[in-house]
Formats: sequence, C-alpha cells, structure tokens
Amino acid sequence: MADAADVRRLALALPHTVEIDSAGFDFRVGDKGFVWSYPERRPGKPRVIRTDIAVLYVGDEAEKQALLLGEPALFFTTPAYDGLPLVMVRLAAVAVDRLAELVTDAWRMRVPDRLLAGPGDDPARGARS
Repeated sequence: MADAADVRRLALALPHTVEIDSAGFDFRVGDKGFVWSYPERRPGKPRVIRTDIAVLYVGDEAEKQALLLGEPALFFTTPAYDGLPLVMVRLAAVAVDRLAELVTDAWRMRVPDRLLAGPGDDPARGARS
C-alpha cells in the first residue's frame, strides 16, 4: 500500500512538478495544484494536515462521482469540496501502481500546454524528461 513518500516520489518524477513548502505534501505544475495532503478541518479545532490522505484533482464532476461511487473504500469527499473536481484517497488503501496512475492523470489534467514540449513530457506518451 502507498504512503506520503510514494506520493512525493511519483509527483516529483513528472516533468515541471514543483513541491510547495507545507506541513505535508503539495505538488503543482504550472502553478496549478494536482495532489496535496488533506487539510482536515473539524469544528472548533485547528486544521490538521493529513499525510495519510491525498487530495487529487480529477477533472470534472462525472469523474469524481465515478470514483466515489465505484470505490467508496478508497475515495471520499467532504462538503468543503462540493462542486470542485477533487477527491480524497486513503493512501493505506491504494496500491502504489494505482496511485501512480491517479497522480499521473491529475498531473496531465493540470499541466499547461505551454509546458509540454513534446512526447517526452507527457508520461502517457513516452519517457519522462
């Protein structure tokens, strides 16, 4: 099963990825976040950064709902993310290979076209640069 170190390794292997200083992990491409630690908020308590849970960009509401309904043991959401194309994934419940697909898909949806120089910059089309 996966952990925060796997998220970091997978995200940083993708072209043009930058890690933002945070209490957990926070990765961006072209100033757009694609995976970060879940900032859990509970009423009346300080926010807690959960490095055992990753927030992933999924592109649209249809994809979000497909993940939530198809694999509820793996994915979840909270009211704070209503209307946003984001899901949370329980890292201890996801295989590293599956996490690699999820992180790569999130990166692909967020990377600006101007940063893709060619086939080598898109992990789906070939080797990473």
